[in-house]
Amino acid sequence: MPAVVIVGAQWGDEGKGKATDLLGSRVDYVVKFNGGNNAGHTVVIGDEKYALHLLPSGILSPGCTPIIGNGVVIDLDVLFEEIDALEARGIDTSKLRVSANAHLIADYNRTLDKVTERFLGSRKIGTTGRGIGPTYADKMNRLGVRVQDLFDEKILRAKVEGALELKNQMLTKVYNRRAVSVDEIVDQLLVHAERLRPMVADTALVLHEALDRDETVLLEAGQATLLDVDHGTYPFVTSSSATTGGACTGSGIPPTRITRVIGIVKAYATRVGEGPFPTELFDSNDPEGDGERLRTNGGEFGTTTGRPRRCGWYDAPVARYAARINGVTDFVLTKLDVLTGWDRIPVCVAYDVDGERVDEMPTTQTGFHHAKPIYEYFEGWSEDISGARTMDDLPAAAQAYVRAIEKMSGARISAVGVGPDREETVVLHDLL
Repeated sequence: MPAVVIVGAQWGDEGKGKATDLLGSRVDYVVKFNGGNNAGHTVVIGDEKYALHLLPSGILSPGCTPIIGNGVVIDLDVLFEEIDALEARGIDTSKLRVSANAHLIADYNRTLDKVTERFLGSRKIGTTGRGIGPTYADKMNRLGVRVQDLFDEKILRAKVEGALELKNQMLTKVYNRRAVSVDEIVDQLLVHAERLRPMVADTALVLHEALDRDETVLLEAGQATLLDVDHGTYPFVTSSSATTGGACTGSGIPPTRITRVIGIVKAYATRVGEGPFPTELFDSNDPEGDGERLRTNGGEFGTTTGRPRRCGWYDAPVARYAARINGVTDFVLTKLDVLTGWDRIPVCVAYDVDGERVDEMPTTQTGFHHAKPIYEYFEGWSEDISGARTMDDLPAAAQAYVRAIEKMSGARISAVGVGPDREETVVLHDLL
């Protein structure tokens, strides 16, 4: 049976949680393979809304085993707060498995994240301040603390000592902050060790054995393609690999086991944090402006931070780029209902870069920063589409919009979200 990857094809917040939940009852394992609690998925089931940050969306599907893979960085306080909140609402979390090789966010990582961002001033990246970047930096610098280290205090203490030799110099001499003691960090991490122990596993082995049993594994990306550390709008990116390639390294599943890649695109575009965004609408103070209207109608505020998202029109070159990088086989188009009520809807089909038409994403950071959208305009619709369940149920103009952006985006559109609930979806092709 297949390993299926779900990735965001824009700047995140596309609705990956809904897409994962839509498939959750039909898959056996759902794996979070990158990122940490710097992003979130909002899943709506009936009248209930769930905001997930570290936990895979599959935790809401009975019978599905949720896995936090080795590519994730984990804040243990956040993990158990999230588990406790779900259990208080009657959600069973007992099947959760956590990779022994996943890295842990220590308090000094959060501190360095915040003070570094302040130190950068106007050059700030726009991080969430949750210690994600510094923890990934520790991982690459071989200074990281992993889940398995909690179960050998001697190793844990040695790793924390090694990390703090450098970090305390930075905290005290560069940022004028107090030094952090080894005992303080070790004690903070060990608080959760025994509760975590039953969840810890060789998750790569678990997933290989599941695939060998013909069970279906769904790999769920945090963030999105344009935030990927290699393929995103660097340096305004996250610190992990949020693409299909990251699904392999972050889970231990080889590329030969992946049979389908589902890219999630919003019917317009949003971005949180700093960085270039060619179709952005700069009218946040105008309640009648298109950008503010998109934000209000779409509820465009960060699941994790509550920050208002920057809003703009659909960008077809970005979608094509994501399709190429990830090998997208199917797109899920979300939030089409948010566009209801516009007389005409712009779609970016190319860019003007210093007077020259560019049909694909510019090669350089400078080129993308200077890119101005070239729009085609499509007829809008006013009908409520939340009850649509087939393509024929949609107004003719909405059907034309979907077909047009499908043709521009590099892969077929297999499902269309027409409302926040999992049932409010037009399914065009089976996603498994």
